[in-house]
This record gives sequence, structure tokens and C-alpha cells, in this order.
Amino acid sequence: MEKQLDAAAEIALSECMGVKEGEKVLIITDEHLRKIGLVLFDKAKELKTEAMYMEMLSRENHGVEPPSPIAAAMMEADVIVIPTYKSLSHTSARRKANDRGARIATMPGITEEMMARTLAADYENMADLCNKFAAILTQGKEVEIKSRAGTDLRFSIKGREALADTGILLSPDDFSNLPAGETFVAPLEGTAQGTLVIDGSMAGVGILDEPIKMEIEKGFVVGVEGGPEAKTLEVLLDEHGELARNIAELGIGLNSRAKLTGKVLEDEKVLGTIHIALGDNSTFGGNVEVPSHLDGIVLKPTLILDGKVLIKEGQLSHE
Repeated sequence: MEKQLDAAAEIALSECMGVKEGEKVLIITDEHLRKIGLVLFDKAKELKTEAMYMEMLSRENHGVEPPSPIAAAMMEADVIVIPTYKSLSHTSARRKANDRGARIATMPGITEEMMARTLAADYENMADLCNKFAAILTQGKEVEIKSRAGTDLRFSIKGREALADTGILLSPDDFSNLPAGETFVAPLEGTAQGTLVIDGSMAGVGILDEPIKMEIEKGFVVGVEGGPEAKTLEVLLDEHGELARNIAELGIGLNSRAKLTGKVLEDEKVLGTIHIALGDNSTFGGNVEVPSHLDGIVLKPTLILDGKVLIKEGQLSHE
């Protein structure tokens, strides 16, 4: 595994991030992902960068801001790689560092096995697919999602720009997850209506033994049904109030090497799935800011955009 991790770190920094000798490369991690953080730090040193390593206490939830000294360091870095237990993707610190020109990859919840396997993807072809779906969604207006598990959800994305999470981060202010492989967009607040059934996995919960059914009105989750896992989700949502129940994101998984593992970083990239996130969308074109962003994976969905089928029961129609 050591050789595979070293190779994956090489791909992450050299191919995905395009790091150059002398660049200021900051690795941010926590006690849970220390080994991966140190592998990346060692590789950054090998590449003759101005490598820096910062470790923090794990955040309580996805989207919670890092400590202020780390946020300050992010403003001075050229390249930032963030393998942490909880995600810093949807934070003001990440957004501000991007705005200043840093190239940033977050790796929330990544495991050694996942890193070794998924970073071997064909990133060039996957980037083309991500960009293609981003262009389609950006031109779209009305979304309809159905699934055999019971999802029947509608919302508008009119005027919203879809983003491609390609994993290729060569220009100032580029941002992506690693592993990458999704296209995502923020639905218009207040437009989501219907039923959402999460039957794959749920951030903060893991792979589901029993589907979680949510009733959605005027853009917010108003009811959650299911077993113990549904109750766990309700506790997570209640911690941050009504805004945590906002329908924040539609994402399409486009990574053929990803599989359902219970880690949302990988689960949301599984080819042919979609995910709906609850909570914050302020970092990718929405208007809701709350320290919570929870993704739920819908298996074998049918996704219809302005009457045209993009995905039919998990099969891409525009691949």
C-alpha cells in the first residue's frame, strides 16, 4: 500500500494540481487522516516545493470553518491540499483562498484504499464528461428526478451555473475534490417540491440499511421518515436550524472507478448516481450560508431536464 499511496500522491500533486518547484504548497489535515497528510507533505518536499504541513482538530461537521491560523495560512499558499475527516469544501476560508488565486483540492474522509484506487482514473476523459454535463445543466431550467425507491422531486436551476469537479487544477482559483468526478449545481432556493428518497448513503450516517424518505416543500425538508438512520439525520439537521434543511445541491456522479463505500467523498462520484445535498450552497452559486452541508446518494435515478432524459435508471443518456 505504501507504493500505491506514493504513486497516488504523485498523481495528485503533479498531474491534478500541476505543482511547480518553489510553489508554496500547504497540506492541511487532522488526527484522523494524518498518514495521508504526511504522504502528501513528503511528496511535496520531493517535488522541491515550499512545503508546509498544518494539523488541526477534526471539525464537528462538514462545512465548519478551520481555526483562524489555518485560514490565514491558506491566504498565503499557491496550492492547498486538504485531507480531513470533515470537509472544508463549503467554507469561507476555502472560498477566500480560492478568490486570492490558490489552487485547492479537498479530500474529506478519504481512506488509503480509496486514494490508491480512485486517483488512478483517466482524469482527461472524465474531465470531458464532467464539462459536458456542466454545460448541459447550465443551459437548463426545470429538473425532475424520479427513482424506483420513491423519489419524485422537482426544482428549478434557471440562471444557475453548473460546475465541473474534474480534478484538473492547473489555473489560479481552481477548486475540486480528489478523487474527483462530478458535475453539480445549486437549485434555486424555494423551488424544490416533492419527495426525496436517499437509498445509497448519507453524509454523517454512511451506507444506509434503510432508505431515508424526506418530504420537501418550498425548498426545505419538512419531514424525515425511516429507521434509526433517519433519526440520526434529523439530529444533524436540528443542530443548525432550518437553513440546514435547504435543498442545496444537485450533483451527478461521473467517476467510473468510484464505488459506494459510505464515504461521501467517493459515494457522490459513483457513475450514474445523483446526490442531493442539504444546507449550505453559498460556495457554489447559492444564497444559503450555514455550517452544514450533507449529501445524500440516490441510486439508479432518472434525471429529466426540461423534458429531456439525461439519466435513465442510472444509465447516462449523454455519455
